Amino acid sequence: MSWQRTLYSALWTLALPLVRRYLKKRAQKAPAYLQHWDERFGQPCKPRATGAIWVHAVSVGETRAALPLVNALRARWPEAPLLLTQMTPTGRATAEQLFPDAEVRYLPYDRPQAVRRFLQAYQPRFGVLMETELWPNLMHAAQQAHVPLFLVNARLSAKSLNGYRKIRSLIGPALAALTAIAAQSAGDAERLQQLGGPLPQVCGNTKYDFTPPADKLALGQIFRQRIGARPVLVCASTRDGEEALILQAWQEAADQLGDTLLVLVPRHPERFDSVVQLAENLGFPLQRRSDEQPLAPTTRVWLGDSMGELFAYYAAADVAFVGGSLLPLGGQNLIEPASIGLPVLFGPSMFNFAEASAHALAAGAARQVADAAQLVTTARQLLADPATRQSMHTAALAFTAAHRGACARIVTMIDAALASASPDKRRLS
Repeated sequence: MSWQRTLYSALWTLALPLVRRYLKKRAQKAPAYLQHWDERFGQPCKPRATGAIWVHAVSVGETRAALPLVNALRARWPEAPLLLTQMTPTGRATAEQLFPDAEVRYLPYDRPQAVRRFLQAYQPRFGVLMETELWPNLMHAAQQAHVPLFLVNARLSAKSLNGYRKIRSLIGPALAALTAIAAQSAGDAERLQQLGGPLPQVCGNTKYDFTPPADKLALGQIFRQRIGARPVLVCASTRDGEEALILQAWQEAADQLGDTLLVLVPRHPERFDSVVQLAENLGFPLQRRSDEQPLAPTTRVWLGDSMGELFAYYAAADVAFVGGSLLPLGGQNLIEPASIGLPVLFGPSMFNFAEASAHALAAGAARQVADAAQLVTTARQLLADPATRQSMHTAALAFTAAHRGACARIVTMIDAALASASPDKRRLS
């Protein structure tokens, strides 16, 4: 082990008390953070099955993005069991909902003994890390255990590249331990290549291959019936600080909004109550989705306090705003609302979806706003202009259709890599 990885591993050991304290603090609002500690800290485990296709997706967005890829992997290797790992309770819950027949658990923190124990217990056929999950000890342990490991749907912003450059002596050898890398775009591939490892192949973004769930679209129609003919703006996957900006701008434009309904869907469930308090402090009549009550005509804000129903909220809306973008957080998945033809708005910070947002703007499927005030103004204009919304609807469907096919390309890459592996790896294919 290099001195860099030795130091990295030592820091993990020193950080464990802080990690436990962090989890307990998070559990004050989200009790699920206290569950399954044995998995997080690398205690001995009893797998349901060995030889699984293993997919690691850190949280909700990555887990949803993995759905079409998992379906493609299972079509290619139908006899293999499925193992899914996450790092967050919401990601785990999403995986359990999307893949009821899979084994779902947390990936242990990146200490050498913990990740070795995990790999020895499960003996996966191969592993797939979604997006930018770079865990040096895990990647080296997989190489030592002869478990082919792939980084797919990989993205790396210029900002992240600058950060990783500072620890290139740690990250470069870890990337070199990978079997292959599938990048979302040519820009991502170029930035990843600067860190070392296998030459990335540009396969596209699996989020374009996601099929909106029919049951959630049907639920969206039920939502719409509850809402009635009122114009609807959904602000989805909003992050801490954004709801306050949106609600303040909504209040300032109240005279121009008529009976328009604002649907707020915070990204993290532990913040539902605080968003209710924000709205009530500003005097907004508010209802919760969880109350299962008809929407009153006087209700101005509807809180989407449910998990796994994002597409239902989209299906009930006329215009969507994608959160994580008003503040410098990099944005959330704009492809999902566009995939059902919804006009999309997002803020100035979209570095996590730089290519997708650029393509959406160029296609006429989306508009970018500078702040919450412009968000409300632009939404109000679109809600009053059915012709423009129809044009954006058509453009959104064409935009998402044009970029599909990433999952098939990734499966082809994995299949070829396994076929060309050394004899001790070839048995896994």
